[in-house]
Amino acid sequence: GKDVNLQDVFEDYPKIRPIDFLIRKNGVPVAVGLIRYDSDRGGSQEDDRISGYNNVVKEITSYVEEHDLNLKIIFVNDGPGLLLGSMWDDYISLEEINTSRVMVLTSKMLDSRFTQKWIDSLGTT
Repeated sequence: GKDVNLQDVFEDYPKIRPIDFLIRKNGVPVAVGLIRYDSDRGGSQEDDRISGYNNVVKEITSYVEEHDLNLKIIFVNDGPGLLLGSMWDDYISLEEINTSRVMVLTSKMLDSRFTQKWIDSLGTT
């Protein structure tokens, strides 16, 4: 489907930032997410993607902290490309930017890691 633009969610969001999904609770945005299927393994494409995602995390985190919002950032990744250990390690390093605000998942991890408790927790480290 069509991407959601964060400027359509937050009127004063400073950049055009497409996201793949938005989760609201009682009408209030609580999480934004990006979904990727990695059919290939590693290489410069992996490095570029992780670098771009790193920038996305920092940009969104800066905005939500400036506006005192409790918004989470979720990356859902699947595909054979994740079988390469370094690729998963690179993805999971995104969580280290802010462990209470950022989560990386595969579709098989949704039930075990993505919980209401995590969504409701404060997004501060």
